[in-house]
Order: sequence, then C-alpha cells, then structure tokens
Amino acid sequence: MAQEKVNFTKAVINSEVAPETGRTYLHDAKEAGLVLMITAAGRKTFQLYKKHQGRPVRVTLGTWPEITVEQARKKCREAKVELAEGRNPNEAARTIREEMALNELFAIWMDRFAKPHRRTWLDDQRRYDNYMAEPMGKKKLSWFTPDRIRSWHQRLTTQPKQRGQDGATIATGTANRALALLKTVFNQAAPDRPNPCRNVRAFREVSRERFLAPDELRALYTALASPETPDNFRDYILLSLYTGARRNNILSMRWCDINLETQVWTIPADQSKNGAIMRVPLTAPAIEILERRHKQTSSMFVFAGTGKAGHYMEPKRAWGTLLKRAGIADCRLHDLRRTAGSVMAAQGTSIHIIGKALGHQNPASTQVYARLSIDPVREALEAASKAMLEAAAAPPKVIPFRKTGSE
Repeated sequence: MAQEKVNFTKAVINSEVAPETGRTYLHDAKEAGLVLMITAAGRKTFQLYKKHQGRPVRVTLGTWPEITVEQARKKCREAKVELAEGRNPNEAARTIREEMALNELFAIWMDRFAKPHRRTWLDDQRRYDNYMAEPMGKKKLSWFTPDRIRSWHQRLTTQPKQRGQDGATIATGTANRALALLKTVFNQAAPDRPNPCRNVRAFREVSRERFLAPDELRALYTALASPETPDNFRDYILLSLYTGARRNNILSMRWCDINLETQVWTIPADQSKNGAIMRVPLTAPAIEILERRHKQTSSMFVFAGTGKAGHYMEPKRAWGTLLKRAGIADCRLHDLRRTAGSVMAAQGTSIHIIGKALGHQNPASTQVYARLSIDPVREALEAASKAMLEAAAAPPKVIPFRKTGSE
C-alpha cells in the first residue's frame, strides 16, 4: 500500500480521480491509519488500516460523501480504541450483518446509496421486487454463498416473464442485470464482508440488433391510430421514434428542458446515460405532439403520472397489447431507439452523425448501423458499375502492333 500522505479536505478528496483499473489508496496526514480507498468505478471509501495481533486489519468506516472527513477521523479513533481493547470492529459489524435479512440490507442500500445517487433507483426497486424479494428477501446474509447465488441466477432464465408473450422466459440480459444489482447492494451496503456475488459469472449476451422493418413500421402506425390506443401511450411511442432518445429520458421529459421556439430538447448531464449534456433536435412531428400536450397539462413532466416519480412509467403491458394488434413479434421498447438509428442509416446518414443523434459516447455502440446503411453504398456501386459498362461499350481504341527487328 502506497504511503502517500495528504491532509484530507473536501477539496482534496473531490479532486482525486479514479484509477483506470484496480484501486488507489491515500493516507491522511492528520489521523494515523486513516486511508481513503478509490476504486476504478469512482467510489471513495474511508478505512482504518492497522496491524492487530500481528496481522494487518482493514476496517471500513464509511463512504465519501456520506460521511465527512471529520466523521471519518472520529470513527477511525474509535476503531483504534476497540482494537487496543482486543475487539475487532469488523467482527462486531459482521455479526450484526449476519443476523440481517436481505430485505433489510436492500432497504438500507436504497436509503443511503440508491435514492441519493442513482437516477435508476425506481428500476432497481422493481428489479429487486420481481427477482429477489420472493426467493431470497427473508434469507439471512450468512445464507448467501457463491453457489447459492449462481443457482438463483441460473433459475431466473427458466422463469416466465412478468408480462409478455405466453411461454416466454426471462432473458439472460435481465438475469445479468439482477445479478449486477445484487452485487452492488453487497458491495456498498455490506463492505465489511466478502461479496457472495464476486465469483459468479454473468451469462454471455448476444448483441441485439432488432429494429422495425418498413412493413412493421406501417403496421405499428396503423395500430397506434386505433381509438383503442390511449393518447399518453401513443405520444410516448411516437416521441420515442421521432427523437431516438432512451426510454427513461422520454418518460421523465420535463417542460423546463424543452424550448419549443428553438425546437431543442436539452437532457441535463445528471439524467444522461453518458454523464454529458445532450441536445436533441425536435422534428416537426415531435413539436406538433409537444405543443398539443403543453396546452393540456400543468405538470412539470411532459408525461405526468400518479406514482412516486411523478411521471409516466414504462408501459410494458400497453406495448404488448399494441404489438399483438400490429402483428409484430419479438420487439422491445428499446428497439424503437434502434429503429430510429436504422432509418437514419438507410437514408445515408453517416455513422458519426447517427452516434451524435443517439447520444453514443462509445463509437462501437453505433457500428451496428454500419451494416444497415447498405442501400446508399449499393447506389454508389451501381453508379460506378454503370460507368464501367458504358466505358466498356465504347469502341476500343486500336493500337497498332509494332514489329521488332528480331522477328
């Protein structure tokens, strides 16, 4: 462990950048043994690092900024007193956690970590309720082992979906998201114990490339025009297509972020998946929908809702009904975003511009559309072939053969 010592202050800790891989450690210059551990994910945790009974002991004190520097120093001093008296704070904390059930740990994680820091906390709650609460929620933390987690993860893919096609089972991607959530809960809310998810491998996922073909788009528009389709749902689907935005951004779209005059929707950095401000140009059909809705609501959200979030929630059941009416199979709400990208590709839009339109930070995310832009390439090749054929059809220019003296 590197012995670089700095005076811990708010400014110093905030300025520390996460390492590309692994972890880095900083030692406090004022409180002996106080360490700040920084992970590649950017998580900053205060620890006491000290030898106890001849062996190094690391005691987790809390995470920044949940506890302040002064609170960390106080906890560090208290932990050192416990060690001096022959008691290991880790053992006491571990004993308490062993008696705790997963439901309790998840509730602690939601209050301390998810709600204050994660935009997706409502999705986390639904994922926990759907896949973890029933089979494992009442289990004590001492029950959890890698083998049991692995077995649960495997069984998830044999369970029927909550909603959707009859006979369909939970996708491997969904099972992987549930595993990742459980791993995060243990990492953040129970850092003093080995994470039982650590050595459980996620399923290999095949990249999904589904988008709506032209005939499917026509069928979708016909089904959307039906009087049976609720206005809220119809507008949500159409704006998803017209903007290519992520579904959570559409659901939580706010009027204060929309400029109807300049026809630009600004997605704040704290609501953007890539952590950067996104400016989405609003097309004429999108503006028409927004202007109509603006006259009909007093809510801060474009799609007002009655739940905790205050906005419309993901309409999975309505989506399933719409697909049945349209006769479309194997299509997810996220595929609307992919459809917007595929239509741009078919129009000859460059991969760079498609990436900007969809807010892709990694160029690799846009490469799926490279194969979809074959029509403009075909047109260019057709034109080149035609030119070659026209050149070939012209009478050849005869060059006389000159005899040499050797013949």
